[in-house]
Amino acid sequence: MEKLSNPQVTIETIKKHGFDFQKKFGQNFLIDAHVLEKIMDAAEITKEDCVLEIGPGIGTMTQYLAERARMVIAVEIDSKLIPILKETLGSYDNVQIINEDILKLDIEALVAEENQGKPIKVVANLPYYITTPIIMGLFEQHVPLNNITVMVQKEVADRMQVGPGTKDYGALSLAVQYYAKPYIVANVPPNCFIPRPNVASAVIRLTRYQEPPVKVQDEKLMFRLIRASFNQRRKTLVNGIGNAPELPFTKEQTAQALEQMGLSVTIRGEALTLEEFAELSDILGSLS
Repeated sequence: MEKLSNPQVTIETIKKHGFDFQKKFGQNFLIDAHVLEKIMDAAEITKEDCVLEIGPGIGTMTQYLAERARMVIAVEIDSKLIPILKETLGSYDNVQIINEDILKLDIEALVAEENQGKPIKVVANLPYYITTPIIMGLFEQHVPLNNITVMVQKEVADRMQVGPGTKDYGALSLAVQYYAKPYIVANVPPNCFIPRPNVASAVIRLTRYQEPPVKVQDEKLMFRLIRASFNQRRKTLVNGIGNAPELPFTKEQTAQALEQMGLSVTIRGEALTLEEFAELSDILGSLS
């Protein structure tokens, strides 16, 4: 069949199956061949690769992936899309369709079974409301992966790659930059989708680090400190950590740790680099 990146083919396919867009799944189908090619190039898909695609929709990007990859595992939560996918991807024998919620799927077990535990590549046009849990889930579960190339809300892409002292800098920036090197591939306007979203989008590639760029004794503690620091963004770091019920440190202990690092006790979390959060975590961790 003709490619679904042709808007006319997408419209005909949707009409033929009487498909209704589900707001709860944040469905916006990509209809721009140029953007799809950019995603393929950024993800560096080759015939050696096993690709996990999250949210294939009607299979627009899956068609491109199937032509380049050795195998594509397409995970789609909406059961109404499964018959459409079986039709649009019927001519590809290297695509496996799974009707499941990606957040409930044991991706590590899937990779072990389908790719002998070797690193996969992840490609997705992610629903905006669930972008962060999906990306963080992939990293925190230590799924063996090479890179993640995703379409996300532009604002979220910006947040993933900024540094300290900017308004977009936060827990997501630090978490992403601990696990991967972020690079914005392209900005994508609303008219590249059916239906048009209300926001601009961007394609971002996150290249997984073999080793994190900073050494920290307790990764989980560092991220608890980071979250506490940004939960009350306008408060000082000392107050943010002191007010966090899940952290056992007093304001005095945090102030002493900051002084030991040569930092002001009135500093806010948004001013600290990843290295400084790692150092703070090691100092406070040694107290417990």
